Amino acid sequence: MRLTLAVLSVSFRAMSNPPTETSDQKPPNQIAEFEKSLDELEQLVARMEHGDLGLDDSLKSFERGVALYRNCQTALEQAELRVKLLLDPEHPDSAAPFQSEMP
Repeated sequence: MRLTLAVLSVSFRAMSNPPTETSDQKPPNQIAEFEKSLDELEQLVARMEHGDLGLDDSLKSFERGVALYRNCQTALEQAELRVKLLLDPEHPDSAAPFQSEMP
């Protein structure tokens, strides 16, 4: 369980470079919300890796981590769709999928 959350945290951090300032940029609150969720997920991972949590607290932390993971995943999927639309507005479905540098 610790390894899974740690891997998710590292993966999201590697993929979450915020975009540069443009007029088409997502509203800052959406980016801030993603960053806030990612930071909270990393903090949860750190607490769980420390090993001082009881079973109930570990389970609650894991549940919260899954919810944060899903929020971050949704945000990343939306960002990917947005990039596809920007690259080829006529045919966004024909854009090649991103290749992750993470194994």
